Amino acid sequence: MQLIINGESIGITQMGPDFLFIAPAGEYPPGKATIVLRVDGSERQWQVRLPEGISKDSKRVALALCQ
Repeated sequence: MQLIINGESIGITQMGPDFLFIAPAGEYPPGKATIVLRVDGSERQWQVRLPEGISKDSKRVALALCQ
């Protein structure tokens, strides 16, 4: 699983219904991103909002589906 923000890819270590745990990353302001999920050669992508952005000091990221 990957989180794509502004063309940069960040590894997702765990995903819940309204949050992600990610590999260490930099600072990102609130905005839109794309989740990419690859399983057995099949890929799915969907747009999400990061209402609180990403802090370099936190591995947990709040998310919401784009409407």
